[in-house]
Amino acid sequence: MPSGLHRSYGAHHLHFITCSCHRRLPLLNRARGRDYFLSILEQVRTRYRFVVIGYVVMPEHIHLLITEPEISDPSKVMQVLKQRTARALLPKRKRKNPRQDSLFADAYQPRAFWQARFYDFNVWTTKKRVEKLRYMHRNPLKRGLVDSPEQWRWSSYRFYLLGETGAVQVNVGWTAISLRGRIA
Repeated sequence: MPSGLHRSYGAHHLHFITCSCHRRLPLLNRARGRDYFLSILEQVRTRYRFVVIGYVVMPEHIHLLITEPEISDPSKVMQVLKQRTARALLPKRKRKNPRQDSLFADAYQPRAFWQARFYDFNVWTTKKRVEKLRYMHRNPLKRGLVDSPEQWRWSSYRFYLLGETGAVQVNVGWTAISLRGRIA
């Protein structure tokens, strides 16, 4: 782990995780890519047995609010999630002469999908949990991607507002809170 970076696991706190695409490029700018990311998140959620409290997928970053997984820890979850997403969504590169890269500089294709690290904030109070859910659900609105949060299909907002189930199961197996109607 890099010096100065400390992650606190084992206290059964929620984890508010932010992860950015490589160089903050909009690598998740297409609906198909965001849909694929969510299907991978659901597979990882099932495999490592954690609860997703909230999520939003933006064109160049993601936010997750999750419990600690029953299997392993949030770092392992993020490693698997990021690797599987990168393998699925990065264009397959053909081997070519490295000197030819300069000929095609205008057609930049990233070699990495995600930034190397992710930001993890431990959430242990209801007030902070609501704050983080509000922040992530308002993110598409603040960025001007939609006129209201329920229009952004790639977040957990519609679950809280309408009780809709999406590609990722939200709050499954976790009954500690009911925030319906209080997160907008």
